[in-house]
Amino acid sequence: MALPNIFTPEVSEAVIARIEKLHADGKPEWGSMDAAKMLAHCNVTYEMAYENTHPKPGAFVRWMLKMFVKNTVVNETPYKQNSRTAPQFLIKSDKNFEVEKKRLIDYIRHTTQLGAAHFDGRESHSFGNLSSSEWNNMFYKHLDHHLRQFGV
Repeated sequence: MALPNIFTPEVSEAVIARIEKLHADGKPEWGSMDAAKMLAHCNVTYEMAYENTHPKPGAFVRWMLKMFVKNTVVNETPYKQNSRTAPQFLIKSDKNFEVEKKRLIDYIRHTTQLGAAHFDGRESHSFGNLSSSEWNNMFYKHLDHHLRQFGV
């Protein structure tokens, strides 16, 4: 079953409405991140798509990621609770909830404005070129996983 299309305004605004229901003092149903760190964690996906703040993995690591991780990230199967994450996604310092929430909402809206065609065949930070469907799955599935983690 196809995941909702984050590139459409209806889906992206529904995700944003869920984000707006989060509270800084919200407790996760699993895991150890607080809400601000979770939002910062979700922002990493978009930082990798739009910013040059995370170093790209070397050729061998990229090959390993494509062979052993890519399918889990870009398929339609939901993530399992307490799944391991890449080191770049580990948020160690305290974050400002409102700042991270605004950043995430801005990234989602920017992604929707660019649309699926912008991403079709575009190179990802870790997995090589992805189809727009794979980009959608990566964006939507990660957001949905962590919003469910916080009960929204």
